[in-house]
Amino acid sequence: MILFRYLKQTFQSPSLVKNILLGAGIGVALIGHFLFNADEPNPEWHELWMIRPFVIVPFSGAMGGLFYTFMVPWRKKNGWIKAAAYFLCLIVFLIGLFMGTVLGLDGTYWN
Repeated sequence: MILFRYLKQTFQSPSLVKNILLGAGIGVALIGHFLFNADEPNPEWHELWMIRPFVIVPFSGAMGGLFYTFMVPWRKKNGWIKAAAYFLCLIVFLIGLFMGTVLGLDGTYWN
């Protein structure tokens, strides 16, 4: 019962949308910088090959923002628990962005 109340509070939180949009924005900036500064694409690829990375990477960034929002109770504590929660959020976000980048570019730049 406590879990459902916590989830209800989290999904009604105004910071949820902000954190998800911020994570997705970081994902768009990352993949946009990578793709627009890359060399010419392989002519064998489909002409709309960029859609996949521009969907998957921001989605993984948004999931990192969602995880950050779920960690609010631990980020409000003091001491080493607060530091560990922020560190865990950073690690989960970076690993998620890396995995999203690999999945988004699989079959094109990373074959």
